[in-house]
Amino acid sequence: MEKTKVAVIGLGSIAQIMHLPALKQLDEVEIVAVCDKELSKAKSLSTKHNIKACYKDVDEMLDGSPEIEAVIIAVPTDVHRIISKKCLEAGKDIFVEKPIARNLSEARDIVDTAEKCNRKLMVGMNNRFRNDAMLQRSFVKGKEIGEVFYVKTGWLKAQSSSQRWFMEMEKAGGGVFFDNGIAMLDLGLWMLDFPEVKSVTAINYYHNTKSVEDSNFSLIKFKNGSSMTIEVSWNFIGENELYYCNVFGRNGSSMVNPLRIFKKIEDDIFDITPKNIKTPKNIIKQSYEYEFKHFIGALRGVHKMISTGKKALSVMEIAEAIYDSAKKDKEIVF
Repeated sequence: MEKTKVAVIGLGSIAQIMHLPALKQLDEVEIVAVCDKELSKAKSLSTKHNIKACYKDVDEMLDGSPEIEAVIIAVPTDVHRIISKKCLEAGKDIFVEKPIARNLSEARDIVDTAEKCNRKLMVGMNNRFRNDAMLQRSFVKGKEIGEVFYVKTGWLKAQSSSQRWFMEMEKAGGGVFFDNGIAMLDLGLWMLDFPEVKSVTAINYYHNTKSVEDSNFSLIKFKNGSSMTIEVSWNFIGENELYYCNVFGRNGSSMVNPLRIFKKIEDDIFDITPKNIKTPKNIIKQSYEYEFKHFIGALRGVHKMISTGKKALSVMEIAEAIYDSAKKDKEIVF
């Protein structure tokens, strides 16, 4: 079978450290072009990875490399919409790094364009593709811990980028919640199978920032009676970063980092965590490899795509309510 011809737009740290190496691991992929507003960077990386074409301009890339079938978009959030639409309208399937856009309106425009152009759209949520998260969800879906009523998620770490745009609301769309919280929101919703939202309550802090929040704490209530909390911060002082997704059911619980599964049988609690599962040395790097393998497989019709544009709209609707709640200091009822 011929290789799927892929281009990468935006060659920042995430593309250099995760995207390009992960794509190079896939035998079914050929990276045929890279594009970045800094042409010198595009030239350097095209040489390093033996990629035949490099560009400074997206339109030039789409015209100059018509063989491109799919595009990985990893640019600042304020240009997600315009670049996504250009690629979709040029007949390309796209993978857009999270968050899909700065707000719900922009996200809806991208999703509508994908549907109009009959192209596939996946949003980068690599945390779904961690091996511990995938195993955790298999236990949750298999009803091993019973009916789930509460998911507790959090990610306390340094900000992901030191670039200036990352700290500007107009360009980034948000602060730590858009950096880390939206990933934890998506992961929690995935564990719960995306139930209908009843209400959202949130608070933001700006201890070391002005334009965007550096801490966010949110409570989401669902119409089926379950709930979820999200705790994210760039500003918690500790020895290491803290990442967790804990799922609580009526008959047990599960958690990641490390993966643990507990189940109540009659009056006893048993640890049913698989004993022969090895956590990879670089679980984050592997999650990107799995994510791109899934994306390419979905393009080839091997399986159905997850983390779709439509699911991203559900995430963005809640995200918008979270910012609205924090701004107004009140519960937002759906």
